[in-house]
Amino acid sequence: MNWNNLSEIQQLEIIKEESNVQPVAIFKHSTRCSISATALDRFERNFAKNHESKDLKFYYLDLIAHRDISNKIASDFDVEHESPQLLLVKNGAVVFTESHYGIDFNDLLERV
Repeated sequence: MNWNNLSEIQQLEIIKEESNVQPVAIFKHSTRCSISATALDRFERNFAKNHESKDLKFYYLDLIAHRDISNKIASDFDVEHESPQLLLVKNGAVVFTESHYGIDFNDLLERV
């Protein structure tokens, strides 16, 4: 999967702008959590099987390295911080969020 790394707080403004043109997904991943590793692996496997038809940009956030960005996401988008967490941003706002084992690539596609 070709992730765009989310590693600078300033990228959140870019993501908001991009979401006016195409939906943007953010996957918040804890590199220390086995649940997060399982959710990420399942998400990437389903992406490989199903991503042929949607115009969607993907960002990956390493929560351990960039907790400040996760906190800013929570405040800017008015969502509770969870880990792992998947967010779908359209027109500058989060329109869908899921966490832990509820993260499902097909659910995301249905909301795009």
